[in-house]
Amino acid sequence: MEHDEERKIIDAVLAGDRQAFARLVDAHKTAVFNLAFRMTGDLREAEDLAQESFLRAYRELRRFDANRPFFAWLYTITLNLARSTLRKQKARESRDAGWQEGRDRETDGNRNAGGPEAIILQDEEQERLQAGLLKIPTRLREAVVLRFYDDRSFDEIAVILGISTSAAKMRVYRGLEKLRKVME
Repeated sequence: MEHDEERKIIDAVLAGDRQAFARLVDAHKTAVFNLAFRMTGDLREAEDLAQESFLRAYRELRRFDANRPFFAWLYTITLNLARSTLRKQKARESRDAGWQEGRDRETDGNRNAGGPEAIILQDEEQERLQAGLLKIPTRLREAVVLRFYDDRSFDEIAVILGISTSAAKMRVYRGLEKLRKVME
């Protein structure tokens, strides 16, 4: 969705058109879900985070800076929610247990389903990679996920994470290094 089109939709929502927000949700729901899933490794948690991200975006839309891309603002909301969830989850259980729980639910009949369930990677190497991602620090995981799963440029990563472009490059590099060590 183009920036100008998003701006018109946001203006309509701010003018009271609640249905207009559904177009923003449709345009970004898969990417937001994917980001939440990559950060948490848990299907149910990712669905909850995606829903909460859109609810927060709707409630806080008046605070949105029109000079910034909407996706970057929405991703920032999603990342902040994921960080909070991971902090809480870390206190309750290991992140790997959450990933396995998500895989168990996925294999219980959703393998061929459309929508968010279809994005769950089914092959063993991808499962290993996801487990490895969950073991690297959150700040590094965010950068790696944005770069390689969401195909974001370093400039976009910098905007989303609120850091410089060189810091975004460094986080991706360090994230890949940590991931390699974890995967050995």
